[in-house]
Amino acid sequence: MKKNFTILLAMMFALSLIAFGSGENRAGTSSAPELTIPVGARYLGTVGSGVAIASGLEAIYWNPAGVDNARRDVNAMFSFRDYIADINVNFASISSRFSFGTLAISLRSFELGEIKVTTESAPDGTGEILEPTFFVIGGTYSVGLSDRTSVGVTVNAIQESFGRVNASGVSFDLGVQYRDLIGIQGLTTGVTVKNLGPGLKYEGSGLFRQADVQGSDREAGFLQVSAATFDLPTVFEIGLAYSYPIGDENSLMVTSAYQNNNFAVDEYRFGVEYSYDQLLYVRGGYLFSTDPVQGANVATDHVFENFTLGFGVNFANVGNLDIDLNYAYVPAELFNDNHVVGINVGF
Repeated sequence: MKKNFTILLAMMFALSLIAFGSGENRAGTSSAPELTIPVGARYLGTVGSGVAIASGLEAIYWNPAGVDNARRDVNAMFSFRDYIADINVNFASISSRFSFGTLAISLRSFELGEIKVTTESAPDGTGEILEPTFFVIGGTYSVGLSDRTSVGVTVNAIQESFGRVNASGVSFDLGVQYRDLIGIQGLTTGVTVKNLGPGLKYEGSGLFRQADVQGSDREAGFLQVSAATFDLPTVFEIGLAYSYPIGDENSLMVTSAYQNNNFAVDEYRFGVEYSYDQLLYVRGGYLFSTDPVQGANVATDHVFENFTLGFGVNFANVGNLDIDLNYAYVPAELFNDNHVVGINVGF
């Protein structure tokens, strides 16, 4: 099994080499930025450092290999994030375990609000209102290859529309987790490559412009502007976690992750989760990111602070249900602080 894990790791590393290049020099130029907005509250409470131990439906975003590690055979989850600039992020998913592994479907929707259309002659608005629609529908398959190794893959269908233009595409997330690394109980590692796939290109009637064709006697007509194709924001992550029991009721989980971005600076994430009797959870995380231009430690995209906080409550066997309630606090520098809540129900 160690040989299989090494082969999987090598394949994912090779895929990441194909997808990456230029890094922070291309910041802000990717397509489908919604793929990079984290969902769920549990692992966001440790600043996203749970690549190695993410389990259940939240693992769809962090590492699809962990979806099969849910406590119950059937699970449903919903989370809400009060994001920046009056944007709300909703995430809903459901999974079921079968003899061949776990299948899950998920939906990420983004509420962007209404935008007034303005022109040079009508700076206060033309009366037309745009309502951008961004959503991602995912299908996930995760399976445990042994009591130590699990793998997973997610296929995402991406849809964006803005006025009379739209774009659609597909992306792939691959993940692997390996428990009890080098024979140490509680030591876990995980690797994931996210947002692999072809670039997105906008199309639609909104790209038609009335213009004259130079050097021609033809009357003015409509010509279509050919939009450029932009690559997806691919990321490669590798994580390490260690769970340390403290007596019979307490435990401490220390998590870490390195993230290599093809459209941003690389990031190092560290988190800790304290658990009391598998009932109450307190979390915190810190992100370290080095901007090569400024040569200073800065938060991602200069928008958020470098830390997150969170807590959770697990109600086990409530009417034959497992109910997890989680909250994460993500402080921001330039916008209102983010508040993320999530509920997971296991049947």
